[in-house]
Amino acid sequence: MNLEFWLVIAVLVALALLVILPPLFKLTPLRTADGEQRNTAIARQQLAELKVQLQNGVLSSEQYEAQYRELQLTLLDDLEGPAPVAANPKTGRWIVPLIALGLPLISLFLYGMLGEPQALAKEELVRSNQKTADNVANMVNQLLDRLKKQPDDLEGWMMLGRSYVYMQQYQNAADVFAELNKRKPNDPAVMLHYADALAMARNGQMAGEPAELVFQALKLLPEDHTALWLAGMAKAEAGDFAQAIGYWRKLSGLLPADNESQQQLQKMIQMAEAEQQKPQGAASSVGSVDIQVKVVLDDAVKTKAEPQHTVFIYAQAVNGPKMPLAIVRKQVSDLPASVVLNDSVAMQPQTHLADFKQLRIVARISKTGNAMPQTGDLIGTAQLDSLSGNPSVGITINQEMQ
Repeated sequence: MNLEFWLVIAVLVALALLVILPPLFKLTPLRTADGEQRNTAIARQQLAELKVQLQNGVLSSEQYEAQYRELQLTLLDDLEGPAPVAANPKTGRWIVPLIALGLPLISLFLYGMLGEPQALAKEELVRSNQKTADNVANMVNQLLDRLKKQPDDLEGWMMLGRSYVYMQQYQNAADVFAELNKRKPNDPAVMLHYADALAMARNGQMAGEPAELVFQALKLLPEDHTALWLAGMAKAEAGDFAQAIGYWRKLSGLLPADNESQQQLQKMIQMAEAEQQKPQGAASSVGSVDIQVKVVLDDAVKTKAEPQHTVFIYAQAVNGPKMPLAIVRKQVSDLPASVVLNDSVAMQPQTHLADFKQLRIVARISKTGNAMPQTGDLIGTAQLDSLSGNPSVGITINQEMQ
């Protein structure tokens, strides 16, 4: 929350205290004027009755004057009775500091419990993200216009491709990098951008052209970090875990020990080692399975997701490494979505969903597009204890990863 917000809160609390506190300082007599007003009203009524009796001859003038003087004396005695007792200036004053301190504290406590303290920050973040997205979209349009006039602008093609990746329009990015690869052949950076975008457009699958591009770039730059990372992914997908581990270990040795990617690398190496130790049996005798998955986003976390954020929908073994077995990629704007997980979207060709007795189906929203779970991702899960009869499952994304 910004400074302006707290200033507004302070002003509102001050106004509330100005309304509540001043009456507490006012000294009020213990006796009010209600008794005096009541006695005066009774005296007037009695005087009216005396006048009526005088007019009707019930009372003589002497009797009327006597009773009139008696009425005046009675009323005077009432008005000149004991003076109202003055209020003790200290009586009840203990409530003043209590209210002065308690009102702001209770208000802030209730706001923290019932309100949305981060509403302004979230709104600013949404506006900032929207502004950035609009700026990127405007830049893309300008680049398209410029490239129509200057098709040999290689830097313009690279910027356009990266912009599409930022917007998570991976097929458009792949098309741009394909064009750039034709105009600038044998450039490792272009090949790797092309391979990455093409794989993302294919739900993360590296098999085929993406893998070929990666290994071509690796021959030209044997120690390129991106090339080693993607080469390991391609080999792991193909089931060659030994080679994948080799690439990732080489990359780990090239990175500083405190690099943020080291932890992720070690997890991938451990997963590959676990897969490598599995017995290599014959192909599964069980038929293929199609898992129907419907994914919805809970209203409680909807404000934490942007339309362009990536949604990973995947199956993983309940018992064993948590590497996704089959995966489909969507965007938040596609939700609610219905997808099918089967062997056609398997991460590794030799992996068959029907080989597993129990599967956990996960739907995870990544704000960065990272395939590895991260703090702040939104997630929902469901478990399948039986894969018979092409099961279906519904997932509600309703939790934030801590």
